[in-house]
Amino acid sequence: MGSRVGVGDRAPDFSLYDQGGRQVSLHEFVGIKNVVLYFYPKDFTTGCTAEAKTFSENYDKVLQMGAEVLGVSSDTAESHENFAVECDVKFPLLSDRGGRVREIYGVKASLGFIPGRVTFVIGKDGVVKHIFSSQVRPKQHVAEAIEALRRIG
Repeated sequence: MGSRVGVGDRAPDFSLYDQGGRQVSLHEFVGIKNVVLYFYPKDFTTGCTAEAKTFSENYDKVLQMGAEVLGVSSDTAESHENFAVECDVKFPLLSDRGGRVREIYGVKASLGFIPGRVTFVIGKDGVVKHIFSSQVRPKQHVAEAIEALRRIG
């Protein structure tokens, strides 16, 4: 396992399936849109529900800022589909079964077993511009992402 992806690093490409069964790849957005890539522990948990709903409530603002939101957890696409309905999610929730992408990005578990909650803001150039990590402040991830998007334009 390599080191964690940091600010200024090229964001590693990946392809995962979303809640609708569509394959989504990071390279689809390079040169076109900034990306807010957020890793979260598990569908239907209190913090993850609050985070998903807050991203959903601010999704139009993120789109207007020229960005896309991608949520990632190890849950199945079917679980993501139900979670997306419950949280009114309009953006892709990607199924990282086995945690391969989480590992590539260096998102560590909290307390040794709870999958980490980390948000990466990736510029149109494919370079990581901002990282925010907090297991206990799920709604803050959205505010951090919007502020980072504001800074990078």
